[in-house]
Amino acid sequence: MGPAQHTRLRQATPGCARVCHFNHAGASLPSQGTLDAMYQQLQHEAQQGPMEAATTTDWPERARCLAARLLNTSAEAIAFASSGSAAWSLAFNALPRWRSGDRILVGRHEWGGNLACMAPAIAAGAQLEVIPCDSHGAVSVPALESMLDARVRLIALTWLPANGGLINPAAAIGHLARQWHVPYFIDAGQALGQLPCDVQALGCDVLKAAGRKYLRGPRGTALLYVRPGFLERLQPQQRDVLSAPWNGQGFSLRGDARRFETSEVSQVLLAGLANALQELEEIGIQAIEQRIASLSGLLRTAMDRIPGLQRQDLGTPGRQSGLIAFTLKGWESFALKTRLARQGINIGANGVAYTPLDMQARGLASIARIAVSHLNTEGEIQRLLRALEELAQGGPAG
Repeated sequence: MGPAQHTRLRQATPGCARVCHFNHAGASLPSQGTLDAMYQQLQHEAQQGPMEAATTTDWPERARCLAARLLNTSAEAIAFASSGSAAWSLAFNALPRWRSGDRILVGRHEWGGNLACMAPAIAAGAQLEVIPCDSHGAVSVPALESMLDARVRLIALTWLPANGGLINPAAAIGHLARQWHVPYFIDAGQALGQLPCDVQALGCDVLKAAGRKYLRGPRGTALLYVRPGFLERLQPQQRDVLSAPWNGQGFSLRGDARRFETSEVSQVLLAGLANALQELEEIGIQAIEQRIASLSGLLRTAMDRIPGLQRQDLGTPGRQSGLIAFTLKGWESFALKTRLARQGINIGANGVAYTPLDMQARGLASIARIAVSHLNTEGEIQRLLRALEELAQGGPAG
């Protein structure tokens, strides 16, 4: 990504002129093009009528086709949902009935919302088991292989955990899942839009991600991929005339991933998502990955020189995501986030509930989180570092 292209991207993103944004893992800054697409669709609805305007737009199918290209799959394998958590829950709750003795294998870094969805399965007698980590804190593939047997009903992986820079070995886990014919769910909430995500190479049956993070789409949007050969095994609990249309004799589930959708959908939000996906395709995911890796590597090296700052990252050095977890001596993480926000610097903060298994295993009550994007600049990084240095010394930030 050249300097001129980067400048154009920032100029086309209104928020870049107003805030130093390092909370892309929470929600990224939308472009003016995405805002315009949403506004135009809203105007169509106001002028034509919301139902009527829906018949004259192709935003949903454009978004579906763009998402399919991003994931290297067919449009029929893509469904939309209101959030990543909603998408994951829809797929999990569509699995066959859980029985006593069934086993669910998860990484230690599994997202809290996904774990919450598993509660009814545990109540039905299923066992939740945590896959051990390797020396870098990632899910250990050899340990997973030793745990597999005929009673394993699901492998669930949070690919890029919310509380640090770890990149789990998603494709290697997928290879094992295919060998053992075990359903494999990937939470790609922080990966999609940051790393290449090829579902054929990953070998997953289900993958989900929110639109608001590195895809730079609007809040209230999410993608759900369901492998076509796996779809017939899923029976969604939520159904309506779109997902289970009348066939003349009764209601039958659709034969594509839209069996997880309903007829009530925001065309405005899908217009924004489609534009965001189009812009990402034009930039190129490899260029985005390279820039994030370069900027986050620079930032990690500099952060390690700040007294009292402790990075809480996991993962192989030199092969980490743009999410940087840390603690600063004398500062509670959420208070630190609030203090930096007063200076026009946005970061995130996570408590135990977000990644409870990992946070408890490492004895962490909370972490502050910097999420680097391809939109960020070296100047913004220097501004953030100066603020952290001053807070570490007990002085005012900014």
